[in-house]
Amino acid sequence: MISFPRAILHLDADAFFASCEQAVNPALRGRPVITGKERGIVSAASYEAKARGVTRGMRLFEVRKICPDAVILPSDYETYSIFSLRMFEILRRFTPDVEEYSIDEAFADLTGLRRFHRASYESIADSIRKTMAAELGFTVSVGVSLTKVLAKIGSKHRKPNGLTIIGSRDIEEHLSQLPVGKIWGIGPNTAAYLAKFGIRTALDFARRPESFADKALSKPYREIWHELNGRSVLPVITEPKQSYQSISKAKTFTPPSTDREFVFAQLAKNLENACIKARRHNLAAQRLSLFLRQQDFRDNGCEIKLDRPTSYPAELFNALHEGFSRLYRPGTPYRQTTVVLADLVAESACQYTLFDDPVRIEKMARLYKAVDSLSARFGKHTVQHCASLPTRQHTQHAGDRGDLSHRRKDLIRGETARRCLGIPIGKIQI
Repeated sequence: MISFPRAILHLDADAFFASCEQAVNPALRGRPVITGKERGIVSAASYEAKARGVTRGMRLFEVRKICPDAVILPSDYETYSIFSLRMFEILRRFTPDVEEYSIDEAFADLTGLRRFHRASYESIADSIRKTMAAELGFTVSVGVSLTKVLAKIGSKHRKPNGLTIIGSRDIEEHLSQLPVGKIWGIGPNTAAYLAKFGIRTALDFARRPESFADKALSKPYREIWHELNGRSVLPVITEPKQSYQSISKAKTFTPPSTDREFVFAQLAKNLENACIKARRHNLAAQRLSLFLRQQDFRDNGCEIKLDRPTSYPAELFNALHEGFSRLYRPGTPYRQTTVVLADLVAESACQYTLFDDPVRIEKMARLYKAVDSLSARFGKHTVQHCASLPTRQHTQHAGDRGDLSHRRKDLIRGETARRCLGIPIGKIQI
């Protein structure tokens, strides 16, 4: 039995979006399944599709050339979210210390649970993996090690449906063949920087003395260095994320549009969505950024400093109009809009200045409190700004890219397009 001073597990669902589609529709199992029809590119691909050369981000017309029998589906994010919640609930049966890292990934602290489960850490991890497959209908890959970084390396080592245990004696073996750029948290720029010191693999990095890490690297990369050497410095964060440095919302639409009013409406809806999330977390933005993506995938953007922190769209539309007028080019086809609320601060920390109108601001706060209350009761965007109304008059995607997901087509009695029960609806085979 491997001894662990601390046992951290990383769970990574295999081809998550495509696997969810196969779980709700068993007829798709064993077939090359691709999601992302509404975007025109691959969002996720099943392992059957990956074996045929399909990669994430590939254009769908390219997919049809190399995999003509591919099943191409619109993304069903509501169903994926439900499966994600179920996955985390299963994991919490084994340990209360679970960090929901992303929709298809989680960290969990298993330290000290061997006696409770009467099993080794390897057996606990294997039980988690098998329970996921039995109850969710798809596989996950699991890594267990002394730290979060090593556990994540383990979960990637043997996909799909893999289980990898990296004890202290196994660290060198797993790091020796791993390119430094494949380490969680190290991007291409940092990998290029480390290459200047002759560091090519994760093992090269881990073997450097601590003095090198302290002198040449910033805090996040020093933490990675410690984690690669088996010293746990990154905690498993069990609380839901409440703080954000920025909030971004993007929307892709097809066909691309040259209609000024329609493109601005998409941007306005991005702003409303970003502000809804900011208000949910009691945050206010001090800076607004917006981007327009052309059909040739070129982006144009600008940044605007706000007079006062806010999360109310009505206070931001003048700035949005100003930025949009700078970026928009008549006759240019646009396919995506993006809004970013940045330099977020706690709403309670916002102070009035001599130039603010406290009465108007208080009225604005009461207005959006009522808007949020109506949305909670009747569905998101029950009340929306007139500038974003054209998004309701036109579908987001025309043609076959506008196909609705199975869950959106087959509503249960009493459901509406805006309010559905939180359950995935599968197709039953008899």
